[in-house]
Amino acid sequence: MTGIPIGVFDSGVGGLTVLRALRELMPAENFIYLGDTARLPYGTKSAETVVRYSLQCAAALIRRQVRCLVVACNTASASALDALRVNHPTLPVIGVIEPGAEAAVAASRSQHIAVIATEGTVGGGAYQTAIRRLNPSARVTSRACSLFVSMAEEGWTEGPIAEAVARRYLDPIFHSGDAPDTLVLGCTHFPALAAAIRAALPPEVIIVDSAATTAAAVLDRLHGACASPGVRGTVSWLATDGAARFARVGSAFLGETLHAEAIEIVDL
Repeated sequence: MTGIPIGVFDSGVGGLTVLRALRELMPAENFIYLGDTARLPYGTKSAETVVRYSLQCAAALIRRQVRCLVVACNTASASALDALRVNHPTLPVIGVIEPGAEAAVAASRSQHIAVIATEGTVGGGAYQTAIRRLNPSARVTSRACSLFVSMAEEGWTEGPIAEAVARRYLDPIFHSGDAPDTLVLGCTHFPALAAAIRAALPPEVIIVDSAATTAAAVLDRLHGACASPGVRGTVSWLATDGAARFARVGSAFLGETLHAEAIEIVDL
C-alpha cells in the first residue's frame, strides 16, 4: 500500500486514454500526468530528438518521486524505451507497444494481425518487430491513419463522418480474401474513435486497445498493489504549454472535465 504516484507522460493529450484506462483499473492510485504540449507531435521528430524529449519528461516526473513510469506515447515507446530503462534501471518503465503486441498475438487465431497507427509509428515498424518477436510466423498488415488524430482532437469521433473515414482506411485491409482477424489500435488517440472503427469492421474482428493492455501491464508489474481500497486517487496535471487547450481537448480523451487552472505549466 503506497500513496507514491505513478508517472505518465505523452507528447500531448492522446496519452489521456492510457491514464483513463489506468484509473479505471486502479482507481485508488495517485498519478502525475505530463503532456509535452509545447513540442508535439513527436511523430514528426527524429528518433534522437524523441529520446532526448522523453528523457527530459521522465526526469521531470522522477523529480516528483514517482514509483513507476508509463510511456503513454507510441512514438516515445518505439524510440526511447530502451534509453529510459538504461537511465533509470531501478524504476519500472512500461510503454504501450509491448502490451499491445502481446495482447494481439494472444487474441489472434490466424496470426494475421493489422496495426493502425500514425505514419511515424508505422514507418518505424515497432509493432511489427514486437509482434514478430513473440511469433516469428505472424503476418502484420500496417496502415497509417493520421487523419484519426485530428478527428479525435476535434471531437469528431462518432457519426457518419467518422465512420466514412474509418471505412476508407479499413476497407482495403478487411474486405479482401485474406483479411486479418485482429486489429491493434496503435495510437493513443484511436480509442476515442473505437465506435466508428468497430462499425467499419467485420463483426468477428477482435480490437486490441493498447491503452487498456498497457493499464493491465502496469497493474501486473506492480503486482496488483493499490493505495487504500475504496479511496479515489488523485491526479496532478503538468503540461509544457497551453493549459486552456490541454483542458478543452483533454476532457474528451479523459471522459471527464479538466480545468485549465488545475494544470501546472512546466519548463523542461
